Amino acid sequence: MYLPKSSHGLPRMKLTAKTVAALRLPEGRSDTIYFDDDVPGFGLRLRSGGGRSWIFQYKLGSKHRRISLGSSTAIDLPAARNQAVTLYAQVKLGQDPAGKKAEGRERATQTFGALVSGFLRAQQRRLKPRSYVNVERYMLHHFKPFHGLPIGSITRQTIAVRLRKIAESAPVAADMARSSLSAFFSWAMREGLTDVNPAIGLNRFADARARDRVLSDDELADVWHVLGDGEYGAVVRLIILTGLRREEIGGLGWSEVDAANAVLRLPADRTKNGRPHDVHLSDMALAVIEARPRRLERDFVFGMTGQRGFNSWGLAKRLLDQRIAEARRSANAKAMAPWRLHDLRRTVATRLGDLGVQPHIVEACLNHQSGAKRGVAGVYNKSPYERETKTAMALWADHVRSIVEKTDHKVLKFPA
Repeated sequence: MYLPKSSHGLPRMKLTAKTVAALRLPEGRSDTIYFDDDVPGFGLRLRSGGGRSWIFQYKLGSKHRRISLGSSTAIDLPAARNQAVTLYAQVKLGQDPAGKKAEGRERATQTFGALVSGFLRAQQRRLKPRSYVNVERYMLHHFKPFHGLPIGSITRQTIAVRLRKIAESAPVAADMARSSLSAFFSWAMREGLTDVNPAIGLNRFADARARDRVLSDDELADVWHVLGDGEYGAVVRLIILTGLRREEIGGLGWSEVDAANAVLRLPADRTKNGRPHDVHLSDMALAVIEARPRRLERDFVFGMTGQRGFNSWGLAKRLLDQRIAEARRSANAKAMAPWRLHDLRRTVATRLGDLGVQPHIVEACLNHQSGAKRGVAGVYNKSPYERETKTAMALWADHVRSIVEKTDHKVLKFPA
């Protein structure tokens, strides 16, 4: 380590308020530095334009380093000297304070928003489209307040506060968002962009146990009656009538609707288990779809703009719950227990069993691979049970019609 003598051979001096005030730029020079006698490397730089700034200068190996400590009009001499003393100690220990400062400036430009696009490109290559859409929503929407923050400034506390805000209306979404954020920080660590993952170990908000919420017939009727004729109402009615997941209905495309045969044909990249799935449509379900307006520029059945279908899940569900609560208060009925859209899928499965549909047919209706089609049985049993599932969905639609219109069931028989 080498600490410099005076710039341009000028003598060192003890920098005091009096000597600093008297310093002038030498004749014929546009830039010079007066170094302090007491703190090696500490000096005052004068420029022809009138600029006067404190600096700390040192040599590390063969490289000369200089750090600006700020203008002499903004920072007084004692404060500047204290900074220089700290930097001098770092140099004596073999550190490179100028390099650290440059690294700090670089890190400051590495904001969450600037880096998240690279993470999303990496995720898009490895995730199924449906899963990627969810991750993209969490990173661009749920964590939008982070976009202007340097990645190094995002702490566990910062994340915990944001997750609590999300969990106020959507506990499950908060947990999924936390998982996506943790994946982002793990990716950033592998890229050398950060040294820690502050999202690890934070509390979950939703109950991690398997849910068993099944809506009663009265609850299902209450939901149906307050849905209205809007887009969300059509989405939820189709979820009820088909037992499909919300993303499978929300992202439904007209290219997946075989109206002539009354079948939805979901490709493998649109299902959770990666298997294509044909869903037989009852007359009620087909009527819901055919009532939707077509837009020439969009394949999506739902949603107005953009590259995805319906996605206003949180707000729409809160408004639906409010309407249910109001309707029950008006009828002097007990408040409805909390429920989620995915509980409708469980309700379909449970009620089909109650109606006498065999478990393996229920699984085929919902595109499940468990129970009767798990393991060795699933390897050899490839039957889609087309006739049986068609009859089961018609039976389910008849049950839904009977509870919402308060009519009697038809008598439907399964194929022999």
